[in-house]
Amino acid sequence: MVAPDKDPREEVIQAWYMDDSDEDQRLPHHREPKEFVSLEQLTELGVLSWKLDADNYETDEELKKIREERGYSYMDFCEVSPEKLPNYEEKIKNFFEEHLHTDEEIRYAVAGSGYFDVRDRNDRWIRVWLKKGGMIVLPAGIYHRFTLDSNNYIKAMRLFVGDPVWTPFNRPHDHLPARKEYVKAFVEKEAGNHAINAAA
Repeated sequence: MVAPDKDPREEVIQAWYMDDSDEDQRLPHHREPKEFVSLEQLTELGVLSWKLDADNYETDEELKKIREERGYSYMDFCEVSPEKLPNYEEKIKNFFEEHLHTDEEIRYAVAGSGYFDVRDRNDRWIRVWLKKGGMIVLPAGIYHRFTLDSNNYIKAMRLFVGDPVWTPFNRPHDHLPARKEYVKAFVEKEAGNHAINAAA
């Protein structure tokens, strides 16, 4: 029997359910036993992902194609590390506050790595580990947060449709149209398609 081809994205993006410990947020926080989440499961929550050539991002045709197809006209870089980011302690604390945005959040790790935590339909945290070459899109209205991992460094390309608006709305902001649309598109839609198993 031939093993199915491994998804190349799994080399640069991994996801798992988090434990409830208050230990250092930069630790992996795996559950015991480990409970991994597939990239397909992330897609069902609206989280899109790609594996790209981070060493050649200036000339990468695939990145160009994604930008054109999705209308990402704005681009800049954000380096997050104690040495590179002014007011590092305060910023990392803010990034780790659970929040949502009214637009997509697009991050492409061109160096380093970090964790994007997102909520599943049952409000459980899924930790998404983004490594060099990985790009993810968090949909508008999804509750999420960010932290570095124990390497303490990421250089991320930030993409945006039109002029960038990085405003975070800390939870709860369920009344915002972006949140209502997200719930309708990704939470209620699935509830309608599958009988929800209360024991799950």
